[in-house]
Amino acid sequence: MIIGVHALVYSKEPEQVRAFLKDALEFKPIDIGHGWLIFALPPAELAVHPGEGPGRHELYLMCDDVKALIKKLESKGYETREVQDVGWGLRTAVTLPGGDELGIYEPRHASPIKLKKPRAAAKTSKKRSARTKPARAR
Repeated sequence: MIIGVHALVYSKEPEQVRAFLKDALEFKPIDIGHGWLIFALPPAELAVHPGEGPGRHELYLMCDDVKALIKKLESKGYETREVQDVGWGLRTAVTLPGGDELGIYEPRHASPIKLKKPRAAAKTSKKRSARTKPARAR
């Protein structure tokens, strides 16, 4: 039975990329020995697209507010690409230490994972909780 996905990022600057994952993205790591860190990731989804030639794999991080994430990354000194509206979402990339890019996007498509509450539901639940008072014990 499959219990998860283990993704790999290869880099000329592995220590700096690990620091980026830990400090900038706030992924929680465990040290499995000798400084090798494995990071917990948020829920994932997997899609299969048609392609020509040999198969290939891509890695994108999904977020619920790409513009806020880009602002945070740039404030920490990381370079990002311009955000593009590609219909199915807002797509960008961050340049990792060593020069490689990591894709990031805010999806607009249906997803098997829930990234955030719909804004209307969040507002309604806040109003309801403010109006509803707990029953007093008698």
